[in-house]
Parts: sequence; structure tokens; C-alpha cells
Amino acid sequence: MRLRDRRAACKPEVNIIPMIDIMFFLLVFFMMSTLYMVNIKTVDVNLPQAQHAETQMKVTYLVTMKADGSLWLEDQPIAEGELLRRAAAEQRRNPRFAVVVRADQGMDYGMVIGFLDKMKGAGVTRFALAAESGRS
Repeated sequence: MRLRDRRAACKPEVNIIPMIDIMFFLLVFFMMSTLYMVNIKTVDVNLPQAQHAETQMKVTYLVTMKADGSLWLEDQPIAEGELLRRAAAEQRRNPRFAVVVRADQGMDYGMVIGFLDKMKGAGVTRFALAAESGRS
């Protein structure tokens, strides 16, 4: 005497809960990995705003000048003489070498020009000044 139908007991099911968990994990993984791709390692400064500022992702040297006069190469503090020496060596090795200067908005304009003049004296000929995009 059979009480249950065997076909009804063996119906295949698709359990979607683990698939949703995996999709959320992948979503979070890609969101976090893209944050690290875009973010350039720098020191936080208050950059001036410019309406037509462009983002350059291929930067050889990213130099930050803080309002207190300190210099940073990417996210490491560096002495001016050491920075000039490294930049001159890199310029001799790579003729397309460029320096992007991120100067604090409240910094004295003469200090920025003085730094650029010293870089020019070290042989560096390609410069860019960083600004935040003022577009909405």
C-alpha cells in the first residue's frame, strides 16, 4: 500500500538564496576594487577649483605642496633636495617624464613658482598643476 506519489517527492528545486549571496558578494567586491583603481595615493589638500579641469591617470610624479611648505611625493613626505635629485634622474632616463603639482589652495603663489623654477633648473620640462573639477 503506497501513501505518497514518488514523482511528487522527487521534484527538482532551484535554491536561489546561495546565488543571491554570491551576486551580492561579487557586487561588493567589484565596487571596492574600482575604488582602489581610481583613487591615486596622495595627501589630502584643499585644491582650487577649475571649470575645465581634466583627470590624467598616467602620472609619473605626483607632488603635493601643503600650506605649511612640506612636500610629499605621492603619499610619502620628501625633502626638496631629494625630490629634485630623483626628478632629474628620472628626466634623464625618460624624456616624456612629467610632474603634476598639487598645491594647497591657501598656499603662497610665489612658493609654487619657486618650486617649479627649481624643477626646471633640475632639467624637468613637463609640468601640470592639479585642480578639482568645478563641474556639477
